[in-house]
Amino acid sequence: MDAAGLRAEFPVFARVAYLNAGTCGPLPGAARLALDEVVDLAEVDGRRGAYYDRFFALRDRQREAYAGVLGAAPADVALTTSTSDGVARVVAGLGLAAGDEILTSDAEHPGVLGPLLAARERLGVTIRTAPLAELPDHVGERTRLIACSHVGWVTGDVAPRFDGDVPVLLDGAQGVGAIPLDMGALGCAFYAGSGQKWLCGPVGTGMLYVAPEHRERLAPVALSYVGYADAARGLDADAIHATAQRFDTPALSAETAAAALASLDLLAGFGWDAVHARARELAGQLAARLREAGRTVGPRGETTLVAWEDPEPDATSERLAAAGVAVRFLPNTPYLRASVGAWNDEDDLDRLLAAL
Repeated sequence: MDAAGLRAEFPVFARVAYLNAGTCGPLPGAARLALDEVVDLAEVDGRRGAYYDRFFALRDRQREAYAGVLGAAPADVALTTSTSDGVARVVAGLGLAAGDEILTSDAEHPGVLGPLLAARERLGVTIRTAPLAELPDHVGERTRLIACSHVGWVTGDVAPRFDGDVPVLLDGAQGVGAIPLDMGALGCAFYAGSGQKWLCGPVGTGMLYVAPEHRERLAPVALSYVGYADAARGLDADAIHATAQRFDTPALSAETAAAALASLDLLAGFGWDAVHARARELAGQLAARLREAGRTVGPRGETTLVAWEDPEPDATSERLAAAGVAVRFLPNTPYLRASVGAWNDEDDLDRLLAAL
C-alpha cells in the first residue's frame, strides 16, 4: 500500500501526530471537497429537484459502501446517525419487558449503557454484567439480549464468539473500518457502527446491521417517511420497506452523505485489506515499544487501540496535545489511549514516545 500517499490525503498530519480515530477519525481533504460541492449546488440552485435526486442517490451508495465494509448485504444495513443510535433502536425495538434480562460487559461505553439504562427504567428489565471475555458463560434462563462491544473501547480487547439462541447486539464503534468484518462469520443478530471514527466520515453518520432472520422481530420504533415503501400515500401508506431500510434515520443530509462517501471511496481505493493490516501492524509496534519503555499496556487483541497506564492521564493528555500529539485519556480509568490508523506512520509513534 502507498502509505505515504494515504497519509498525504489528511491535512491534519501537516502539524499533528493524530492518534485519536477512536473518537473521531482524521478528515480527508476529499470529504471537505465533496461536502462543499453539495453545499454549492444547494446555494446556487436551491434545495430542490437536483439536490434531492443527489440526496437519495448518495444514500443508496452510502448503504452499499457500509455494507461492503461490514461484510454484509446492502438489504441488511440501515443508515443511522451513530453507534448509539443503532444500539437504542435495537434495545427499544425488541419488545423487552419486566423480568427479561440484558447481559453486558463490565467495561462498556456510555453509548451502550445509555439505552440499557433507559430499558431498565422504562421497561423494568434487569441488567447484569460480567467481564467481556467471560460473557458466554454468564448467559442465563432470563437473558433475552447480549449487548456488548465487539472491540472494547478502553484497551482494544475483543469479544468472544457467542453461540446459542440469545440474540447478540455488538457495539462496533471500534470495529467497523478498523478490522476486517464479516457479519455472517461473526454470527451476531445486530451490529451498530459509527461513520465518524475509523471510516473518517462526518459526525452524525453511522449504520446498523440487522440479520435477515431478526428483521421481523425488531420493531421500527422510530419509523419515519424513509421507512415506508410509498410515503407519498399519506395516511394510506401502510407498507414498510422489506429490507433494513425500514430502520433508517430520516435525519441524514446530502452534505454528510457526500462527505462520508468521499472518505469511504478514498480508503477503499487504497484497499481495505491493506488499510486494516497496516493499522494493526502499527498498533502492535506501539504496544511493544510502550512495554519496552516500561509502560503497562492494557489487555488488547489484534486491533487498532493501544491503552497504557499513566499516573495522571488527564494532565498527560493535555501535555501531549500541547506537544502536537493527539491521544485520549479515558475517564475513570488509569489509561491513556492511542488509536492507530493506516494513515499514521512511525514518526507519529516516535513523537508520542518522545513526548511521554
